[in-house]
Amino acid sequence: MSDNSKVPLPNLDHDAGAMPPVDPNMLADGGDMTRGAADLEAVFDVPVQVSAVLGRARMEVGDLLKLGPGTVLELDRKVGEAIDIYVNNRLVARGEVVLVEDKLGVTMTEVIKAERN
Repeated sequence: MSDNSKVPLPNLDHDAGAMPPVDPNMLADGGDMTRGAADLEAVFDVPVQVSAVLGRARMEVGDLLKLGPGTVLELDRKVGEAIDIYVNNRLVARGEVVLVEDKLGVTMTEVIKAERN
């Protein structure tokens, strides 16, 4: 990235009164303390597993073995209800199923802010 433009990132801190650590290098260019996407460049290539869960069902092994093509499996969600979006098995958002050309996709409608320990 050769240009110096920065995309501001949202403040993810739960404590609104807490100030982020001050980087003296950021103060040298006019006092702008906003973090940019370029600051995260070191983690851009880290692979993560993303799962969109439409719903869940519980059944006995005997019933599972009876499933075949055309079988309808009832899930614990209603039509139109938000689906859960997990990143590395952690719930991070909820969204809706969308059709993009001939493929299914997910659009995020709500980001889940998890408590940090």
